[in-house]
This record gives sequence, structure tokens and C-alpha cells, in this order.
Amino acid sequence: MAAYERLAWYAQHFEMVEVNSTFYSVPDARTVERWCATTPDNFIFDVKLHQLFSFHSTQRKLLPPELQRIAETDAKGKVNTSPELQDAFLKSFLRPMSILQSAGKLGVFLLQLSPAFSPRKHELSELEGLIQRLADYSLAIEFRNRNWAVGDQLRSTIDFLRRHRVAFVNVDAPTTDHFSIMPPDLDEITNPEFGYLRLHGRDAKAYLTGKTVAARFNYDYSDEEIDELAERSRKLAGEVKDVHVVFNNNNLDYAPRAATRLKKVLGQSVALPSPETPELF
Repeated sequence: MAAYERLAWYAQHFEMVEVNSTFYSVPDARTVERWCATTPDNFIFDVKLHQLFSFHSTQRKLLPPELQRIAETDAKGKVNTSPELQDAFLKSFLRPMSILQSAGKLGVFLLQLSPAFSPRKHELSELEGLIQRLADYSLAIEFRNRNWAVGDQLRSTIDFLRRHRVAFVNVDAPTTDHFSIMPPDLDEITNPEFGYLRLHGRDAKAYLTGKTVAARFNYDYSDEEIDELAERSRKLAGEVKDVHVVFNNNNLDYAPRAATRLKKVLGQSVALPSPETPELF
């Protein structure tokens, strides 16, 4: 299937998508217009925020051209983040996002924090500037350092998110105490409007040693595990208006197959495959 055909095919089977490319670049307005034109009226785009906001090291080349010229970098070529640079970047980022918003297709902004953002080195208050800038949007935060979600710190983290009406991203992940893997047994609702559940697979060795994204999240959920995730999704849905469930086990076709199986278990309608692609589902 040609790349330009994939979104239209995807939208025949699912009601939302999580956009990952925005973690690395700001999409062109024409690209976003094509996203809107290619998908049904009720289709939703959840959009991952750029890595500049998530405490990841960011290379100058990943900034919009107009910001590359003014951004300061360290000796290794990494951008020195400042409130002024973030403000300028956010303006560039929100311009194409306004196209999704005008079409009624903008869902949630997802902030996927770096594992380096830890309670030992950082404060939750460091997130307030971005939260305030995005006060008119729905925002979900995925912590990637488990120390934010264990012991006494968990309650502080949840209280902070509730005060700011930001959704805590619940995860399905390997059961291990490694600092970069969040506890998979949390189901926290911190915004009464929506919940977020991201499913990363359960292979700890792959998660910790994989050299590529596909290798890290190389996991094929069993039918029994899909049943568990369905029950978990129902529980979350009992507490909020909407629950966004996203499979991130993105090796091969594991994610769309798992998502289709989950829809079936939840009693949701599942589109029949087209004659051209009968092998997919």
C-alpha cells in the first residue's frame, strides 16, 4: 500500500489515531489539510507534542527553519531550551493544529516526557508554563520515570495533574522495577472529561534493550491479555466521558491486529477488510 493511501485505509477501521511524527517536526499546513480531507468527519487526531517540550535533547535541525536561525546550542549541537524559544515554537506548532481544531478533529495533545525528567532532578512545577500555554486544549502527560508514580510521590503527582485538569497517561507495560518503566497497575483519572491508556507490550528485555522503536515494543498480545485490557478499558470508561486507548506495540502489524481484537471484545463495530487487503485482519 502506498504511503498516501494508508491513513484513508486506517480510518475505515479506527476512530482515532495518535500522531507520532509531530514529536520530530512541525507538519506542513497542506499535510494537515490532507489528513482532514482523507478522514471521516468524526475522526480524531491525538497529537504528540514535539520533543523540545518533553525534556529530551533536541537537535537544531528538528526545529522549524525560522527557529533554527535563532536557537542557541551547546557544544554538542543540542538546543538550549528557554521559555522564549518554547513560546515561539508553540506558535509555529499550533498554526497547523488550528486546521485540525477548525475541522473538529483535534483530540488530545500528548506530552511524552523523557525518562531523565525525574523527581530527583526536576519539579512538577516546571511543567506549569506549558500547561498554562495549552490551557485551551486537552492535554495528557505520560511520565517515563516510574519514581513519579510510586510511594508518596504518586499522590503528589496525581494531585498536581488534577489541579491542572491534565490527564495522567495510564500504561500497560512490563512488570519490572526499572526506573524507565511506569507501573502497569495504575488507573488514574485526573481530568473528568477523558482518560488515556497506552499499551506498550509486556516484554521487559525488549523494552530495555531494543535498539529501535519496533524492537522495544515488539510484543503480540494474547487473547487472554486482550480480555484483560478490555476490562481495564471498561473500568476507565465508567469514570469519564471518553477513553483514548492506543496500542504502541508497533512491530509488524501487532498494533492494528490487537486494536481490532479489542474492539471486538468491547462489542464495537469492526469494518470488514476490503477485497484488496483480505490478509490484514
